[in-house]
Amino acid sequence: MQTVTQKLSVTEKIGYSLGDLAANLIFQTLMTFLAFFYTDVYKIPPAAAATIIFIGGMIGAFFNPIMGLIADRTQTRWGKFRPWILWTAVPFGIIALLAFSTPDFSPEGKIAYAFITYVLLVLVYSANNLPYSALSGVLTGNMSDRNSLSAYRFVAVMVAQFIIQALLLPLVLILGDGDKAVGFEKTMFIFACTGIVFFLITFLTTKERVLSLQLQKSSVRQDVSDLVKNKPWTIMLLLTVLVFITLALKGGMYIFYFDHYLSESHVAQFLNDIGFNAFIAGLNSVLTSVGLNAFLWPEDAATSGFSLFNAGGIICMIIGIGFSKTLADRFGKRDVFAVALFISTLFILLFYVLPAEAIGMVFLAQILHGLFYGITIPLLWAMIADVADYSEWKNHRRATAIIFSAMIFGLKLGLSIGGALVAGILAHYGYDAQLTQQSAETINGIKLSVSLYAAIPFLMGVGAMLVYEINKHKEIEIERELAARRASAQGNS
Repeated sequence: MQTVTQKLSVTEKIGYSLGDLAANLIFQTLMTFLAFFYTDVYKIPPAAAATIIFIGGMIGAFFNPIMGLIADRTQTRWGKFRPWILWTAVPFGIIALLAFSTPDFSPEGKIAYAFITYVLLVLVYSANNLPYSALSGVLTGNMSDRNSLSAYRFVAVMVAQFIIQALLLPLVLILGDGDKAVGFEKTMFIFACTGIVFFLITFLTTKERVLSLQLQKSSVRQDVSDLVKNKPWTIMLLLTVLVFITLALKGGMYIFYFDHYLSESHVAQFLNDIGFNAFIAGLNSVLTSVGLNAFLWPEDAATSGFSLFNAGGIICMIIGIGFSKTLADRFGKRDVFAVALFISTLFILLFYVLPAEAIGMVFLAQILHGLFYGITIPLLWAMIADVADYSEWKNHRRATAIIFSAMIFGLKLGLSIGGALVAGILAHYGYDAQLTQQSAETINGIKLSVSLYAAIPFLMGVGAMLVYEINKHKEIEIERELAARRASAQGNS
């Protein structure tokens, strides 16, 4: 293995991070709005939507390890992983646009169209995102520069998350002039074009430098055997599934919570009291005074409230992330993750008992949840890296690629289950997209989904941490022993 420690330029770091921004414009949309799009925009029955999301997601999840094997064995003049970003850029954009289009088919035709386009989207997403993620490991062998690269990438992810969760629904209403179907198509067209350009920039500005001098023979049976015996890996796989079930479930259900449970008049009053409406009016006054068109923010209070609610949560997640490294360095990743996840779950539970008129308390619960959940975000992925070190420490051989692809499988499995639960729970509690006022049973199901049901996987994840053996002491032990082995190997070479 040729280990190149050349420092990456700011241009290359930004170029690489734009690929994650492009992918997350689609990924975050799937996680937050897919069930809503199918049921309320394309008018697919909730039960059918749940089936599409679950089966389609499972196909994507099982394709992921296959894509990992294909990417590892790709050999081109551009490297192993960069070509896939180039090859999938245009198909990714086209299929994303098709998946959020609403052709006028029969009810059965709509279900078939949604299923086919969703499966194609998750397949092309895997073909794009797994090689993209693996690319970070071959741009440089400098660990400090890799950490810096990850920071750039994380900023890009948060930008995409903010765009989708805070601005997508207003954009849909603005661009569609109130018609959500038209608005989704126009918005996704913008995202698709932006994504294609960003993927091409990623391809053009990056270079694979850490290259294998010869092909390593690897036994798949041995890799699988190592994984099965790796208890921390098993726990982290379970944790990844559980975390993303909750993220998909509550993320996909919040829009229904705003539309059908919270009092619209109280949301409107809250927005007025905190100065949001005055801010939009002031912005428009400035724009029109200089001869520009006014910013046509939707007048619908639920849309504005939902967008601001998500924006507040994301900002507080970023603040929480700022505390993550300091706390983990002092107390260890495992313990900090477990405590922060538990506290964040307590604020999720509040959503069931908060009255429909208590808008300020709803926002406060979201802010505090975001603050503590933010602490856990980088720790999850750091612990997955620890599992790879544990595997090398335990088995005297490293299997980073298979560990990584297995965790991505867990992520997609969690998202598939959580996304399907959104539509499935709506169907179970009798949700009807044609009704402006849902039944008391349906509203109770929505409340349970963003509170108790969303809290259960998080609490199970906290329990999993109780039997996860890589605490702060074990981290130090593994790091020291691996460093000693590598130093000895270099001395003998």
